[in-house]
Amino acid sequence: MAHDRLDGRPGASACGRSKRGQEAQQLGRSKGGFSTKLHVAVDGLGNPVRFVLSPGQAADVTNAPSLLEGLQFDALLADKGYDADWLVDLVKSTHHAEAVIPPRKGRKEPRDYDKHIYKQRNLVERFIGWAKHFRRAATRYEKTARNFLAVWNFAAIIKLLK
Repeated sequence: MAHDRLDGRPGASACGRSKRGQEAQQLGRSKGGFSTKLHVAVDGLGNPVRFVLSPGQAADVTNAPSLLEGLQFDALLADKGYDADWLVDLVKSTHHAEAVIPPRKGRKEPRDYDKHIYKQRNLVERFIGWAKHFRRAATRYEKTARNFLAVWNFAAIIKLLK
């Protein structure tokens, strides 16, 4: 077993920072304490496609590129947390799709969006509600980000097998 710490104990680097710390576990400070955000992408039938985990204090829109990378879609339906001009431009230029994202309340120039198409975003909310029936998915019992994502992937597999 390699010893990276100066005091000879395993599990931390020579500079004293733990390899299994909050950054590695995707934990972050928010108003409610330590928390994690789970970003979910589903297809047009409500089947899960991808999960991305981020610290609680991170803005939703910052994780959008990793959530969308490699996916094919005609329209991106997202909530106000993903409202950013650079994301709309990314969706149009890279994915050749329409961004259906309602504008934030304080936006100086509100952008139009198709309210009829936006109603389909409930597929994401319904999947998350369904998956939270799994107790380990609803509350983060798992310490590591890897294990927490595994619980959500397990729930996704069960959903896909139904």
